Amino acid sequence: MTAARRALLAAFVLGLGFSITFAQTALALLTLLWLGRLCGRETREPVRWPLWRPVLAFGAVSVMSALLAAHPAEGLVACKKLLLVATFYVSTDELDSAERAERLLSALALVVAAAALVGLLQVSLCPGPEADYGSPAWLYHRCARARGFFSSYMTLAGVLNLTLLVSLPRLLLGTSFRPWFALTWFASLAGLAATYTRGAWIGFASGVLALWPPIGRRRWLLVVGLLVMGVAVLAGPRHLRERVLTMTDPSDVTVKERIFMWRSGIAMWREHPWLGIGPGGVKREYRHYAQAEALRKRTGHLHNSALQILVELGVAGLLAWLWIWAAFFTEVVRLLRRLPAAAIRERALVAGSIAAITGFLIAGMSEHNFGDSEVVMLAWMIMALPFTVRGARTGGKPETP
Repeated sequence: MTAARRALLAAFVLGLGFSITFAQTALALLTLLWLGRLCGRETREPVRWPLWRPVLAFGAVSVMSALLAAHPAEGLVACKKLLLVATFYVSTDELDSAERAERLLSALALVVAAAALVGLLQVSLCPGPEADYGSPAWLYHRCARARGFFSSYMTLAGVLNLTLLVSLPRLLLGTSFRPWFALTWFASLAGLAATYTRGAWIGFASGVLALWPPIGRRRWLLVVGLLVMGVAVLAGPRHLRERVLTMTDPSDVTVKERIFMWRSGIAMWREHPWLGIGPGGVKREYRHYAQAEALRKRTGHLHNSALQILVELGVAGLLAWLWIWAAFFTEVVRLLRRLPAAAIRERALVAGSIAAITGFLIAGMSEHNFGDSEVVMLAWMIMALPFTVRGARTGGKPETP
């Protein structure tokens, strides 16, 4: 059974870079095996349940919001994304040592770098900004911005952002360093630039800065690295430079559209402040609240994860959602402080998880990455890494923060 679980975990990682269907199928099978372990007393006792209180609270509020919404059946169907949290608990259970966690990150780096190279190929061969230039579709459909094998460049950007940040401490701290790992990291960084996704860029920079406390004497590498990347962007292709320079320009079309969406979202929330309009409600109700000046009169998300949660689940849902992240950072920062300086491998895993989730949340201020299945599954898996380290150092005893 152990061999089967490891094969499914490898399939899950492969799917994160190439196929959402493949990833979700592997996750479903892993979850079934995990649930089977819970049926036996001896196999159930070592299972850890980190963050179970805020996760349970968020799930309960989501279901309650759906039941009390104008369309409860549709709301309950939208709650299916709650099942993706299984990634967190399955990963915590499967990764029982720092060595296994590092091997998983190495495999993830290879898979994501391959997706990044596909994205770079798409952009380099793309004839122009039109939506479709014929076959093969994986190469020429919406090729102006790197998207890999995903349907959206934002999904590729989110996956690259998380992978780059969780892997960065391994480069900075020199743990298990291999030249090929550095090559995959920089290939993924180039792929992130080619997505032209500014929210992910800001998230990446924020995640890098989150490494400032744990990196110690190698902080100068962070400063030098960010400066080099800034110079490279400004000296790079014109479109890349323009995307950076217009990031805060209020006249930029995409910036204006986000502002219109946020205003509409606030209007929706004011009518349903405590439990929101129900899961999936934005897609159904947005057209009634769209700003007159907005180009898009229909949308399924508001390009802001916190606002999306507030609108669909109300104040109760937002507080439960924020509780997840507050509990996570409280636990992992406490763990990082307790790890000895000599535990470089463990410190790199914990610091990488902190950086990646920081980047994920900051990027979520301009896009609803919490609603992107591929991205959020990877985020849940990365969140498991510190609890893997903690479980290994405490003999695998259950954790109930």
